[in-house]
Amino acid sequence: MLWVKAFHILFVTSWFAGLFYLPRIFVNLAEETHPQALQRLLGMAQRLYRFMTPLAVLAIALGLWLFMGYGLGRGQGWMHAKLGVVILLVAYHLYCGRLLKAFERGIQRHGSRYYRWFNEIPVILLLAVLILVVVRP
Repeated sequence: MLWVKAFHILFVTSWFAGLFYLPRIFVNLAEETHPQALQRLLGMAQRLYRFMTPLAVLAIALGLWLFMGYGLGRGQGWMHAKLGVVILLVAYHLYCGRLLKAFERGIQRHGSRYYRWFNEIPVILLLAVLILVVVRP
């Protein structure tokens, strides 16, 4: 089970790296006006999203394996809260995909300021997960 835990941490960390960087690319896409630069940024965002989606699936699958194998937190409030935060992270990930599709169609839904604030959401969610797992309030 320690191998599962180690790989779970690896995939969660990698997924979060994508969740931190993709909205930053959105900021640049919202500010960029040069067509070649827009295409380059869009390509970066598409590749990153395609890369981070399997990482998310693996992180969640291994997390469920740990949950089923260890029974960690079963029936405890901190685990229910953590699973709620994971659901929010999945929703955030999927919303990033919707925003990416809008950029692909040339639709500018928001300005760069919105994406700068949007970029802070995974930091807050990561902090919540860490507190719930380590402190177990």
